[in-house]
Amino acid sequence: MNKTRNFCIIAHIDHGKSTLADRMLEMTKTIEGRDMKEQLLDTMDLERERGITIKLQPVTMKYVYKNQKSKLFQINPSQNQNSKSQITNDLNIRNSKFKIKDEFTLNLIDTPGHVDFGYEVSRSLKAVEGAILLVDCTQGVQAQTLANLYQAIEQDLEIIPVVNKIDLPNADPEKTKIEIINLLGCKKEEILAVSGKTGEGVDALMQAVIERIPAPAEKENAPLKALIFDSKYDSYKGVLAFVRIFEGKTKREDDIYLIGSSKKAHSIEVGKFSPDLQATEFLKAGDIGYIATGLKSVDECRVGDTVTSKADFEKNKVEPLSGYKEVEPMMYASFYPTEGEDYNQMRDALDKLKLNDAALVFEGESSPALGRGFRIGFLGVLHLEIIKERLSREFNFEPVITTPSVVYEIEKTTGETFKIYSAADLPDPSQIEEIKEPRVKLDVLMPSKFLGDVMELIQRSTRSDYLATEYLDAERLILSFNSSLADIIVNFNDNLKSVTSGYASFSYEFVDYQPADLVKLDIYVADEKVDSFSQIIHRDNTLAIGNKIVKKLKDVIPRQNFLIKIQAAIGGKILARENIRPFRKDVTAGMYGGDITRKRKLLEKQKKGKSRAKQSGRVEIPQQAFLEVLKK
Repeated sequence: MNKTRNFCIIAHIDHGKSTLADRMLEMTKTIEGRDMKEQLLDTMDLERERGITIKLQPVTMKYVYKNQKSKLFQINPSQNQNSKSQITNDLNIRNSKFKIKDEFTLNLIDTPGHVDFGYEVSRSLKAVEGAILLVDCTQGVQAQTLANLYQAIEQDLEIIPVVNKIDLPNADPEKTKIEIINLLGCKKEEILAVSGKTGEGVDALMQAVIERIPAPAEKENAPLKALIFDSKYDSYKGVLAFVRIFEGKTKREDDIYLIGSSKKAHSIEVGKFSPDLQATEFLKAGDIGYIATGLKSVDECRVGDTVTSKADFEKNKVEPLSGYKEVEPMMYASFYPTEGEDYNQMRDALDKLKLNDAALVFEGESSPALGRGFRIGFLGVLHLEIIKERLSREFNFEPVITTPSVVYEIEKTTGETFKIYSAADLPDPSQIEEIKEPRVKLDVLMPSKFLGDVMELIQRSTRSDYLATEYLDAERLILSFNSSLADIIVNFNDNLKSVTSGYASFSYEFVDYQPADLVKLDIYVADEKVDSFSQIIHRDNTLAIGNKIVKKLKDVIPRQNFLIKIQAAIGGKILARENIRPFRKDVTAGMYGGDITRKRKLLEKQKKGKSRAKQSGRVEIPQQAFLEVLKK
């Protein structure tokens, strides 16, 4: 009997995933009591401060099975009846072999909950056979709960529904269970109730993991096939590939081959997570662990790649594992070092961050105003803030950040089609046949009493087409829209939380590129175009956005000895203008009496000096100006 279970915890942000993982580690004595601390698997200070999980984190636990009586099994709703019957029979046969005191190996992956880090969840789901669907019973089902659940069902995983935080005074587990039943179609007795904080119900949950989640297939004698679901850079061991072994086995000193990158490597060490790295003799089919590859380059060990042995690949031409979804950045922004000579050091820092973040994509670029920098792809604004904060904390960089932009698809009059990543790349309007923008399916989950406020917000601040309304119960509903991604990624989350007092949540999924009436808005400072401020926006919004930007820049750009004009324009048409008045020195203050022509002479001299300063002077734009425009 295979005594390994691979599973992950999926939930909306702040529903208690990391706290539940803490209790599991504590109960299995994976961590000694004296070493225990809150959010143990959240290894970054940033995760602890914000109370969110940013990086998925695997851990291996040993659990002694104590219950002889088998619990009810939940069958995935997406499976057909024959498949359900077969799985039920297999599980019942396996459970009849369970004995008291059997020790099981539980491989857990703790996942993020924020919409920006949905790609982390997709990687976790590919590496496991089952998932704990965790729902906070003080908040109920949320938007990201649904998004993560749909991903798990697509992967055909066994789902264990769990309501958490039953110890809180305002907990309503019965109401939450009804929501889950309406969502999954499962039976009420299949839903477990736990408190990650006090540990109540956690032991029963771990028994359910053993009973309900299928064991991994035993294929130790097949050629090695391992999926890289994450990676981490180690100064001494090179790139550590976090892997799930699907077939075969691997050990230290093996010659391995990465199929996707066609790279050969020599395994320095293999091991598991406890949760620190713990070297082992080998990893076999069904195991989750790491391989120290010794590789130094980012591109040589890509997340989603398949690892096999060099001998197996040369002999059997092993095919890569299928079904892995490659992540694509949803928005781009440019980062520039404050000092030009820091360019190479900043590239090295981004290289190291990329090893721990599969969604981070960057390339070099240059700007006349800001010098050399990097165009970086992100999954959302939180992702951008996290990278900025990590650059600051881990590498002591405070970059200048330009306004973020989504990816647009351009069709030229010649028939050529290509994508652009910033407004500066937009061709001359005479060469453009059509501009397409990315559209997403936006799902907003909220209490029904906020329906009017949310509809007003979406009509006012986004270009969205209403799709549907679905009621979860009498008090909660989901609104679905086809929306412009550019309107969603920047301020929508803050505005939504504001109008719903924090009770609403949302998730979005890319649909396709659709034509839109878009134009390029340019910003001129002292008659000089600043490409970093340029934006691609809808024609209907040009006047409002142009006025807002020039007013913000007027407040943050310091005064000079000459007049500074700030203008917003489309092509040659000026839409908005603000002036920053110059400093004025009273050159006639020291004069007493005399003819008026003496005063005029001094004032004319001052006027000519300011005119020369205006022609030769350069306006220094502070970093705050870029950040203010970034906030829109």
